[in-house]
Amino acid sequence: MSRFITTENNKGEIPGKPIFIGNQKQKEININLIAYKEDSFVEKELNDINQIFNYIENSYNVWINIDGIHDVEKVKKICNAFNIHTLIIEDIVNTGLRSKSEIEDDYIFTVIKMMFLLNNQTLNAEQVSMYLTKNILLTFQERKGDVFEPIRERIRNKKGRIRSYSLGYLKYSLLDIIVDNYSSLVELFGEKVEDLEDRILLHPTRNILEDINKNKVELNYFKKNIRPAKESLNNFKIHRTNLISKKEQLFFNDLNDYIIRVYDSLDYSKNMLSEQLTVYSTNVNYKLNEIMKLLTIISVVFIPITFIAGIYGTNFKYIPELNLKYGYFIMWSIIIFVAVSMLIFFKKKQWF
Repeated sequence: MSRFITTENNKGEIPGKPIFIGNQKQKEININLIAYKEDSFVEKELNDINQIFNYIENSYNVWINIDGIHDVEKVKKICNAFNIHTLIIEDIVNTGLRSKSEIEDDYIFTVIKMMFLLNNQTLNAEQVSMYLTKNILLTFQERKGDVFEPIRERIRNKKGRIRSYSLGYLKYSLLDIIVDNYSSLVELFGEKVEDLEDRILLHPTRNILEDINKNKVELNYFKKNIRPAKESLNNFKIHRTNLISKKEQLFFNDLNDYIIRVYDSLDYSKNMLSEQLTVYSTNVNYKLNEIMKLLTIISVVFIPITFIAGIYGTNFKYIPELNLKYGYFIMWSIIIFVAVSMLIFFKKKQWF
């Protein structure tokens, strides 16, 4: 699927009918459960979604992570177990969806893009959907593998606040680590952009021009995904819900400020690339002008020399200097004098 333009294949379908849009990234759907209280913790892979209700009844905070959303019927079965609206299910299986947040009193639904690098060069995005209710947090990913492992470790080892806070804080933690990853990627591209600056001034080759254009494409793709994420997180600052306590709300406010800083850093890197493109063009034009100036000086110096040589070499019988013993050396003396005089004149005029 194109990174910049997404085409939907559900035209003419009934609104609210879930249809998978995207590329299948794994064969099977995996369902993983993490249930925790302040004094206990359970982690297991589920074969049947109904197994979860044992933990809900025992007042656990339950995080269910689903890897793989291509099997629409299975996703519907999971969502129907928690009375998730069909329009939200439609959004979950549409991987081309723009990042957004729907904040209500009884649920919070968030779609956000998790960014990663392919071959340490090309940016790619994976859609993550999060559905939060009172005792359940459901996260849907396109494939196995994510940036959430540090969160899982904090839950397993009872580090930080997660085990003593509600699922609202867990949702904040997951969003925070996604934004942390944004920040790391922006820093990585920032370093690449700064490295280009020295290369542009020293050796402005065609390879540098290609690198500038490649980085511009990647940062434009990054901006395409991070801007709606910034708008989505801003909704947590505007809207209030019973699912997020006042003390947890402060963390969401800070997260909103954090993504704004990351977005500003991204903009700065993009502006630097535009400036570097200008510097590259200016530098190339300057070098071209220097070459043309040198060639012009050489041409101007050789014009009188050619004239003198032409006069000296004319094929006439009565040319006085032809009979002079030192006529040839006199000609060379005149040529050298004229050339040196012109170079001194150009130097005084600061033409080179």
